[in-house]
Amino acid sequence: MTTPTLTSRSASSNDPAVRPIATPAMLKARLALSDDVRIRIEQQRQQIRNILNGEDSRLLVITGPCSIHDEAAALDYGQRLMALNEQLGDRLLIVMRAYVEKPRTHIGWKGLAYDPERDGSGDMQAGLERSRKVMLALAEMGLPLATEALNPLVMMYLDDLISWTAIGARTTESQIHREMVSHLGMPTGLKNGTDGSMMTAINAMVAARHSHHTLGVDCHGQMAMLTTPGNPDTHIVLRGGNGMTNYDAASVAAAQQQLQEADCNVGVLVDCSHANACKQHRRQTAIALDVVGQRLAGNDRILGVMLESFINEGNQKMSANLVYGQSITDPCLGWDQTEALLREMHQQLAEIRP
Repeated sequence: MTTPTLTSRSASSNDPAVRPIATPAMLKARLALSDDVRIRIEQQRQQIRNILNGEDSRLLVITGPCSIHDEAAALDYGQRLMALNEQLGDRLLIVMRAYVEKPRTHIGWKGLAYDPERDGSGDMQAGLERSRKVMLALAEMGLPLATEALNPLVMMYLDDLISWTAIGARTTESQIHREMVSHLGMPTGLKNGTDGSMMTAINAMVAARHSHHTLGVDCHGQMAMLTTPGNPDTHIVLRGGNGMTNYDAASVAAAQQQLQEADCNVGVLVDCSHANACKQHRRQTAIALDVVGQRLAGNDRILGVMLESFINEGNQKMSANLVYGQSITDPCLGWDQTEALLREMHQQLAEIRP
């Protein structure tokens, strides 16, 4: 009796399932940062580090569309946010969500980087190029940018444009993602688990602040052993879970106690959407104001809030006739709601920051 063997699918050049694309080095050279923008991004990263370390009393506000699907609408939103940032920047550090990868429990649109035409064709060469172009345009406006890192290889095409990175609840437990965070050069927020537990994210923080030897790819596409430096600028993002919220003062205090016991940074960022909002996007307003109230009550280690916000409120299903500036993934606050909320937060913070 012959024992069958399993062989991997050949990655030959004539395999239609394997489509070579430009390396990160090639795309970064073609869509390069100017020296001025590169310096500004590093300054923005340092400003976020200062908030994380308690050296800057501003509230960090990460806001923007759940996902970018229309570059023109994203740039429109960015211009509005930049004008608001200039007015409110003494008390708020506003960072724009520029999410081009979307996690999926089962199937669905995976984001601009994977399927830019939203038709299932999966043209990642075009998707990565369009993702970098829109992020570059936003960065050139002067906005700090945030993204969620899902695929470490995708992050290699975009990492120089990002001031703050999130690791989602589904991937915080992944060893690969912990090693990736250890290699990233910007502050990174790790979300508590989808079941609401904290220890997965705390363990990830501990792992990510240490150096690792790991198998990876260099910017030219060559397989390489990477020695990561360790990332000291990690923190928790509270997003609720398992039918429970965790943005209230008691939950925040309990999370900070666990962080302190694990010798981790006790700075906490509150995600006002997802499980904390019980999938009701308008609840984000009340949650954000609750967080500001906690700051006013003396908890100065609350770092800030995350919001899902776009030009038009709500969300829509994928179609040939999409509403301009409305999410095709999670529902978002509209621009008018967002502006009113940020102005209210700014006004309330005057009590502790003239």
